[in-house]
Amino acid sequence: MRRQLGKAGRRWLLLIHRWAGITAGLFFALWVFSGLVMLSVPFPALTQPERLARLAPIAWDQVTVAPDDALRRGGLAGVPAEFGLEMRADEPVYRIAGHDGTRATVSARTGAHLGPLTPAEARHLVAGGAPEAHVETVERDQWTVTARYDPLRPFLKVALGDAAGTELYVSQVTGAIALDTTRSERAWNWVGAVTHWIYLTPLRARAELWRTVLLWLSGFAALGALSGLTIGIWRLRLRRRYAGGSVTPYRGLARWHHLFGLAGGLGLSTFIVSGWISMNPNRWFAASSPPAELRAAYAGTPPALGLDPGRLRDFAVPDTRALRFAAIGSRWWVIAEEIDGPRAVGEDGATALDARTIAAAAQGFADAPLRSMRRLTAYDAYWYPHGTDLRPLPVLRLRFGDRAATWLHVDPRDGTILQRLDRSGRINRWLFDAPHRLDLPGLTGNRYLHDAAQWILNLLAAGIVVTGLVAGWRRLRRILVARRR
Repeated sequence: MRRQLGKAGRRWLLLIHRWAGITAGLFFALWVFSGLVMLSVPFPALTQPERLARLAPIAWDQVTVAPDDALRRGGLAGVPAEFGLEMRADEPVYRIAGHDGTRATVSARTGAHLGPLTPAEARHLVAGGAPEAHVETVERDQWTVTARYDPLRPFLKVALGDAAGTELYVSQVTGAIALDTTRSERAWNWVGAVTHWIYLTPLRARAELWRTVLLWLSGFAALGALSGLTIGIWRLRLRRRYAGGSVTPYRGLARWHHLFGLAGGLGLSTFIVSGWISMNPNRWFAASSPPAELRAAYAGTPPALGLDPGRLRDFAVPDTRALRFAAIGSRWWVIAEEIDGPRAVGEDGATALDARTIAAAAQGFADAPLRSMRRLTAYDAYWYPHGTDLRPLPVLRLRFGDRAATWLHVDPRDGTILQRLDRSGRINRWLFDAPHRLDLPGLTGNRYLHDAAQWILNLLAAGIVVTGLVAGWRRLRRILVARRR
């Protein structure tokens, strides 16, 4: 009975691997080769230095409306999630965002609530009215498909007509640039991130449907990869070798598939399984972005700013492109946004933001005590760069005594909460980031070594995939020919 069960189990294992491989083989190939592209070309995003570089210096002589007046005229209740002063073309404006995603733009010159941007204004805003610039209205497209852009829709996409093929997405709601892409970025991302994440707009626009499809697809692919790894180890003989001293019983293409599987099967399996984990099955892992209640507790309930428009210039330096007003610990802080980074000063102009202020603001988080605070001046196992995304240093790590054992990473320059990492997030770091992105100690700090390891593992995986696809096609062709006969 045991022998029969073992024989049946092996037969089913072979059948599962064969048909899972044939069914998902093309996706294996797409994931492997698109993953290699993503090592060098990330998904388009507007970085903070890029955003600031496109802003004109603030025309201080035109700022006649106080921040408190702008908040009242914006009509948003409570402490705003975002509040700042910058230029919109040749006019200084206050940009205000509520925690519910609502947005308001108030003229710092007249106090008027500014309405939606027109195409002509968008052309003047980002292209200086250049006649070669083309403007079209976009509700949602391949590069603005995710939900984080929802409060800013619709967009006015301005094609500058330059040599790089630059296209800027300007929010019609706020008049702010939300995204920039170039022709090269768009082209490479079609064979990179779009393919790897199956980011087809009609599917990705339905977030839950997209997640469900990816969960089932990657889960089925993981079954094929794990069954293949199991078979590969089972059919390997290092002591009692097969005829001719071979370690594999296969010949021809199947032999190469087996050998590539032995060399790269573990890497391919961990890539696929960790990719399935990245879709957060059963909602096991908490998001790394701080929830609204945490941000509200951190901000507190500050009184009015009480700043006269004429005083705002005192918080700036010559290279300041924007001022941001942030509530931290029931107090307002004025943050000068510079190309080199932010600089925070208290609304009285005399107190600089320090670690003790940040710790005090975080004391009330979820009624959990602050256990410790540490200043990191170098990357470690939980704060490290993601490819081309170089996270800032130094950073403050705050550890809390809540049930989820939450950590916060906070930028000491302006008090921004950069990441929330609870116990499930730290587990996910080792289940996804480590095996899928190779974010491992010794590799994250060395880009060349990290990329070399990725290329080696992906090329071995490519050997498995290509030989498997050819073998699968030959089997399907034999079946079709037999049925015709």
